[in-house]
Amino acid sequence: MKVWPGRPHPLGATVEVEGINFALYSEHATAVELCLFDTAYDPAPARTVELSDRTGPVFHGFVPGLRAGQRYGYRVHGPYEPARGHRFNPAKIVLDPYARAIGRPLAWHGSLLGFDPETLRRSGEDRADGRDDAAVAPLAAAVDDDFDWADERRPRVPFEDTVIYETHVRGMTMRHPAVEEELRGTYLGLASEPVIAHLLSLGVTTVQLLPVNAIAEEQRLVRLGLGNYWGYHPLAYLAPEPRYAARGPVHAVDEFKGMVKRFHAAGLEVIVDVVYNHTGEGNHLGPTLSFRGIDNRSYYKLNPGRPERYIDYTGTGNTLDPGNPYVLQLIMDSLRSWAQTMHVDGFRFDLASALARELYDVDMLSAFFKVIQQDPVLSGVKLIAEPWDVGPGGYQVGNFPWQWCEWNGRFRDGVRGYWRGDPGRAGELATRLSGSSDLYGRRQRRPYASINFITAHDGFTLKDLVSYSRKHNGANGEGGTDGSDHNLSSNGGVEGTTDDPEVLARRDVRRRSLLATLLLSQGVPMLLGGDELGRSQGGNNNAYCQDNDISWFDWQLDERDEAFLAFTREALALRREHAVFRRRTFLDGGLDPASGCKDVTWIHPGGREMQARDWQAADGGAFGMLLCGAALHERDARGRRRRDASFLVLFHGRGDGCFGLPAAPEGDGWITVLASAEPPAPGARFQAGASVPLIPDGLTVLRAAAAEDAATSAGSPEP
Repeated sequence: MKVWPGRPHPLGATVEVEGINFALYSEHATAVELCLFDTAYDPAPARTVELSDRTGPVFHGFVPGLRAGQRYGYRVHGPYEPARGHRFNPAKIVLDPYARAIGRPLAWHGSLLGFDPETLRRSGEDRADGRDDAAVAPLAAAVDDDFDWADERRPRVPFEDTVIYETHVRGMTMRHPAVEEELRGTYLGLASEPVIAHLLSLGVTTVQLLPVNAIAEEQRLVRLGLGNYWGYHPLAYLAPEPRYAARGPVHAVDEFKGMVKRFHAAGLEVIVDVVYNHTGEGNHLGPTLSFRGIDNRSYYKLNPGRPERYIDYTGTGNTLDPGNPYVLQLIMDSLRSWAQTMHVDGFRFDLASALARELYDVDMLSAFFKVIQQDPVLSGVKLIAEPWDVGPGGYQVGNFPWQWCEWNGRFRDGVRGYWRGDPGRAGELATRLSGSSDLYGRRQRRPYASINFITAHDGFTLKDLVSYSRKHNGANGEGGTDGSDHNLSSNGGVEGTTDDPEVLARRDVRRRSLLATLLLSQGVPMLLGGDELGRSQGGNNNAYCQDNDISWFDWQLDERDEAFLAFTREALALRREHAVFRRRTFLDGGLDPASGCKDVTWIHPGGREMQARDWQAADGGAFGMLLCGAALHERDARGRRRRDASFLVLFHGRGDGCFGLPAAPEGDGWITVLASAEPPAPGARFQAGASVPLIPDGLTVLRAAAAEDAATSAGSPEP
């Protein structure tokens, strides 16, 4: 077979008119063989050719006559010297880190191990395993970019108007009765008409998907009959996960693009969760699937005192090394591929603090942030950090560069603690309602730097948050030791399922109050998919391995869950229609000279303004947030001033009582527009000085009655 010299760039397999160019980075390899497979079922390569040309650290060659769809892998030669950080083993076929499609998924077998487990067990000697894994190793498939995007347009939703819906490609549709059976659990099923109709009826703007790049299953989970459902175990950073393709692995690329195209046509953005902090190869006892066999010493952070072991800032066994310029290039090329080729609108970075560790410490001036900032593509998409990892100094909430938004763990804990009834939480809640300026008020950041959430994939669902006081993770096969014990949850009087009407009513009120707090806070709200449907995981707060009814959405709703779905839509509409709940600037309590009112006034249950001592009071669970619409001095995208009504939101975390209403800025009293408990019912009217009865765990939203006939929807700009 002819092999031309080819080019060292771009890395990966590039389909051209005359054939395919292959380029593989390896700083320490001595030779590279390209293994070509005719089908996914071949137990051995049909042809093997050496990439004899090397430019710098890149091995390359051009093979004429090959076409898109060609399956391939590499055998990489070099020393097997774990004590020096090298784990080359040419008996193993390794996956191209730049694979853009998976031609054969991983099939677990002992031959995937690069070391000899028996020798290691008997003598402690780490020797290379000589078994050939060609029959089971994952393979790449070469692809081109031929896809008809037609007149597709990206929604480009402003951050202040964004409402994120976090969900799983598979779990959302596996039990959906209106989705065609063959499409359930797939990219096309997620973007089917019934699902899009549901999302639009909610009023969310942005779908955030748990990892959709190809993943590696852990052998331990396979042995237990489980699997890595969430997908935080990456195998290939540029290739979509093949399990979600309705027509088979090689169609995953086109079907993912088709999903994005449908979402965009509906006006919905797509954000994908990306995991560049570690790979699915695990620790030193893990398999040799790709990076480890290509250049272990270059791709991973190794323990400087014991290079045969890995530094683990992620809790998964290894940490990718973005301090290596070629690793950083891989991350950037992957991001650009998803943004430009797959048309996604942004990224949520898992354990993002690990990416800021060029050596060991977190450095917000690291090369990773610099290259993101200057990149003409990536600097224009939505960038969301999970601002922590498990290493020392890894908790970095509030410290990311101004271009980034962050998951606000302080918001989650503050809101949960308040509604659980923890004492002294009212002041914390007020700070979070205002946009968390204590965290994001520096460097001219905006309230939308805070991604507010109460529940996410990792932890309890909203229904479980009010139904369980402790985790119930027995199904995970880890003896209940996995998952967080810091849940700030409560069960309403009975642990788990119950028929007690009083307990159920108490849980419903708290669930609605939690949701309304999320949606009426400054910042970007993120809903956990299925919470609006009353999804429960049976108290499992770490369902990462549960690809079954524990995680899948149940679309058969009872009367209580139907009512909660209606409340969710109502609360989302209130946020969407009123700009005072989605400001571009922080609430600070400053007096507006033109209107004579403050942008926010904190109200004591007695009807007066809160004083410092009130926040410290032992019984300070109740307070009000008065948002003055006349003090909304903000401009829309065309420079027109926004205007809105005034609102009073009453929070009542503990006990019974009444709330004395202050005068409305417009002067004609108040009308109830949303309530998590009754009374008061929506539509009830009150004059200033009236007492509103409060139900424990209840939240009530009142609008200034004088604004009833004013043009208040969506913060309408003045003509």
